[in-house]
Amino acid sequence: MRQAMIFAAGLGTRLKPLTDTMPKALVRVGGQPLLWHVVTKLKASGFERIVVNVHHFADQITRYIEEQGSFDIDIRISDETACLLETGGGIRKALPLFDPSSPILIHNVDILSNTDLKELYDDALLSATDALLLVSRRTTKRYLLFDEEYILDGWTNVETGEVRSPYKGLDITGLRQLAFSGIHVLCPHVFPLFAEMPERFGIIDFYLKYCHQYAFIGKESKDLRLIDVGKLDSLDKAEEFVKSVNRS
Repeated sequence: MRQAMIFAAGLGTRLKPLTDTMPKALVRVGGQPLLWHVVTKLKASGFERIVVNVHHFADQITRYIEEQGSFDIDIRISDETACLLETGGGIRKALPLFDPSSPILIHNVDILSNTDLKELYDDALLSATDALLLVSRRTTKRYLLFDEEYILDGWTNVETGEVRSPYKGLDITGLRQLAFSGIHVLCPHVFPLFAEMPERFGIIDFYLKYCHQYAFIGKESKDLRLIDVGKLDSLDKAEEFVKSVNRS
């Protein structure tokens, strides 16, 4: 069974004032909510179960999914209305809703891309990875650090010079600095590790804690086209992006 989780619980503060009255997941691009774009892409890629976490205007997301007839697949809600758990904590809470024997593809609701999600998931299934992280060479402030075999070694903020890694004194010269896409696949043998984490934490904290013990692999996409619909000024770009992806 192909299964996925969509992060839809965020407050969407960068999309105010739109998110003063609706969740980020229901902000429209190309005439449809962001959630519609991600769900329909996952469904077209053969995913049969999707878990959506909710917090900000949670009832609106739940109602929208019901109105869509759950898109004729198995969609489950992970309710974080009591406390927003961040990305790692969100996965930790949602794990009981998944098949424990199958990988989980994680996808931010505000990411639109040309990624072949079926191929990414199948790559994780067929390889010996513990997690497969979709990355690319693009300009940002924060990068994941990989060795020549694309094994995760750490993280850096190039603006501040901060480096985080379980390897003390990590020399980042020569390491691949790649930008994280917000799309990744977790494999079942790392699911138990989430019980060792706190209730609230970011998924990058998880990867950095265990990357010296587990194979967290970067998949570099050379032709990745991706847009983060996180700010108001990105909405017009997202409209054109959707049109261009549909044309190609």
